[in-house]
Amino acid sequence: LQRDAKGQYLFDLLCHHLNLLEKDYFGIRFVDPDKQRHWLEFTKSVVKQMRAQPPFTMCFRVKFYPTDPAALKEEITRYLVFLQIKRDLYHGRLLCKTSDAALLAAYILQAEIGDYDPGKHPEGYSSKFQFFPKHSEKLERKIAEIHKSELSGQTPATSELNFLRKAQTLETYGVDPHPCKDVSGNAAFLAFTPFGFVVLQGNKRVHFIKWNEVTKMKFEGKTFYLYVSQKEEKKIVLTYFAPTPEACKHLWKCGIENQAFYKLEKSSQVRTVSSSNLFFKGSRFRYSGRVAKEVMESSAKIKREPPEIHRAGLVPSRSCPSITHGPRLSSVPRTRRRAVHISIMEGLESLRDSAHSTPVRSSSHGDAFAGPGRSGRAESSERVAVIADESYSPADSVLPTPVAEHSLELMLLSRQANGAPCSIEEEKESEAGTPAAEAEGELRALCPGAGGLGPAQAQQVNKFVLSVLRLLLVTVGLLFVLLLLLIVLTESDLDTAFFRDIRQTPEFEQFHYQYFCPLRRWFACKLRAVVNLLIDT
Repeated sequence: LQRDAKGQYLFDLLCHHLNLLEKDYFGIRFVDPDKQRHWLEFTKSVVKQMRAQPPFTMCFRVKFYPTDPAALKEEITRYLVFLQIKRDLYHGRLLCKTSDAALLAAYILQAEIGDYDPGKHPEGYSSKFQFFPKHSEKLERKIAEIHKSELSGQTPATSELNFLRKAQTLETYGVDPHPCKDVSGNAAFLAFTPFGFVVLQGNKRVHFIKWNEVTKMKFEGKTFYLYVSQKEEKKIVLTYFAPTPEACKHLWKCGIENQAFYKLEKSSQVRTVSSSNLFFKGSRFRYSGRVAKEVMESSAKIKREPPEIHRAGLVPSRSCPSITHGPRLSSVPRTRRRAVHISIMEGLESLRDSAHSTPVRSSSHGDAFAGPGRSGRAESSERVAVIADESYSPADSVLPTPVAEHSLELMLLSRQANGAPCSIEEEKESEAGTPAAEAEGELRALCPGAGGLGPAQAQQVNKFVLSVLRLLLVTVGLLFVLLLLLIVLTESDLDTAFFRDIRQTPEFEQFHYQYFCPLRRWFACKLRAVVNLLIDT
């Protein structure tokens, strides 16, 4: 990769390798040394966006979930979206009731191992596979029952299509969770979906705001503000607190991109957005891609032979291994599985689900947002959108994607090939071996006990310096414009009505004869003196 190569070049190269034309739904994600996730910006240099040293580790992900994934033009696109949603299910992002979970898992089983065969699939075969963060024996029996009796004869493409149709109806479809806290200190997960802005707490969806109701998003430090305007001309400001300023900025940028993609009619309507009311302060960001309507219109024009899909050949992320690549976490005893699950949650102790004291929404996408007030709170307690049997706790999805050096990855793959399970604990340990983590370790080794500024403090200082410089540039620019206007008024022969009215005012005449003319003569005298000095030398 050339040092000045843009993100668009890398993304186009990847899509060409995958033979993917409907590429606007996807993006490239990476994790910085501070464990903060980012989307690769296509208009900027790849190398400049990375704070770690090469080789860089990045992940191909669905960035904008299709409003109707079953309506995608090409099967290769549907298959890639299927892999992403299967991963969401595995990491606890796609939360659903037990009956829906069993059906989704059965579709995955049918797509990857085909029809039920008593000779190949003994009793309890569904327990060998891990579809969710944790299983129960009752759920595993239900999955096997649906797979045996209801899905026989479905091809992988049909099963994947049915999986997408079912997943699209769930409340947490398309959710990319951002852990935050509300003004009361209650933990919450904020997310942007194809239909609008969502807030999840416990096993409930407490807010759902359609994109056309969102008027503005901004952030200051760790604080994220969402401005909502309703039909009855009621304006509401929702305030949430992110763990770090970087996480808050990432949340804001994701919101700007999602709103532009799903709400606007044309990409020419996209505008640069500032995080502050003052144009010389804060961050500025502009979505650079096409919008959903343009993508669908472009997809309708695709006319080519469907590309061949190598389902077995695509090796998915180790953080969500394919059920066709050996045993997984489910092969660990249940007590061990529970210990592993608890170990993941230790890093999220401050984000435990809790009761919510603000108004909530009903379960349908088209319902109106319940405004603040006692009557709204009383009514909302009966209209809570319960989305699952368990609390929403996407353990892995709010942590960086576990990645490893080449040698460690080969070792883990060989362990899987030999039948040894690759537990989530090992994935977390392997995360310490990422290039980002190593770069951070080297930096600490070079500066032991140094009392200098940390990365966050240095970034705050840089932002302050940039704000001051921006203010100075704006001030100098305004003074320059005023100077040009003054010269035009005093020296030019333009006789327009606007200039004539200004010149005839007593204040302008006094300024012209008492201040401007003497100043002009002084400058002319100094200029002649400098010219004479240059001539003499």
